[in-house]
Amino acid sequence: MSLESIVKQRYSVRKFKDKEVEKDKISQILELVRMAPSAVNLQPWHFMVIRDKELKDRIANTYNRDWLKKAPVIIVACGNHDESWKRRDGKDHCDIDLAIAVDHLTLAAAEQGLGTCWVCNFDSKECAQILELADNLEAIALIPLGYPLSDEIKETPRKAFDEIVSWR
Repeated sequence: MSLESIVKQRYSVRKFKDKEVEKDKISQILELVRMAPSAVNLQPWHFMVIRDKELKDRIANTYNRDWLKKAPVIIVACGNHDESWKRRDGKDHCDIDLAIAVDHLTLAAAEQGLGTCWVCNFDSKECAQILELADNLEAIALIPLGYPLSDEIKETPRKAFDEIVSWR
């Protein structure tokens, strides 16, 4: 499958089949995540794969939408601000590095026929408490992972090319 087709088929999945995601598929996806670039190659991230139903429900409760509980897997994408590169003006690149890695995750999942969705509107502090995260780790995004309930690829409206690109 070409990168173009993977990018075009990937969308935010919020309805999943009641089907377990194979551990080897998750490992293959996370191996590609491991290859993601980061500022100064510091790789300031940690990914927690949550498959246990009780823990998954507790994590899902940090987000006020019931659909998340139906995802077979939730991956908690954590950033390590102690390890991330800081620009001379103090700009912390942890969130940027993690976003690149999560993008690798979503595209690798799509290649495997799996659906994902970025969830950032959750209680990060409560999530960190539930997972007993070290103080240097921040839960930045929840990524539900599973087989989409529908095989229909949803087309999302995009801005026109000229609206987002300038040539000088």
